Amino acid sequence: MSALTHFDAQGQAHMVDVAAKPATHRIALATGRIEMLPTTLALIEAGNAKKGDVLGIARIAGIQGAKKTSDLIPLCHPLALTRVAIDFAPASSQHAGAIGIACTATVETVGLTGVEMEALTAVQVALLTIYDMCKAVDRGMSIHGVRVLEKHGGKSGSFVAGAGA
Repeated sequence: MSALTHFDAQGQAHMVDVAAKPATHRIALATGRIEMLPTTLALIEAGNAKKGDVLGIARIAGIQGAKKTSDLIPLCHPLALTRVAIDFAPASSQHAGAIGIACTATVETVGLTGVEMEALTAVQVALLTIYDMCKAVDRGMSIHGVRVLEKHGGKSGSFVAGAGA
């Protein structure tokens, strides 16, 4: 396993110098889900939530979250993103009959560093927005399984969750 890159030789936190890296096409996919009551999911699917189009607003929030990642995570580089896509799908889980919504974020750039943090932030912000918009009817919602599914580009090459290594 590689050493942690956000610490210098004296153990002080620092922003990684990426100036010598080549600009390459980089892509990351992240996922997560929010679990909720069946009635809450039905409300979202019917488009009858009091605050409006829950998934439409959550999609915009996720895109905005990806774009603002370096404002939220102290050592992330600000990146010129070339694409952010947020997709939602109904989801079930291993938890006794739990249902909800899965979110997948795809983030791309041509740059010096990867976009995994932007994809993870997009998922979290989108799921938090769903929570915010539906908390009046379901305060027991919970967010689970947020993780990177894939990353491609850069010196370290590709990573696909569950593919070993």
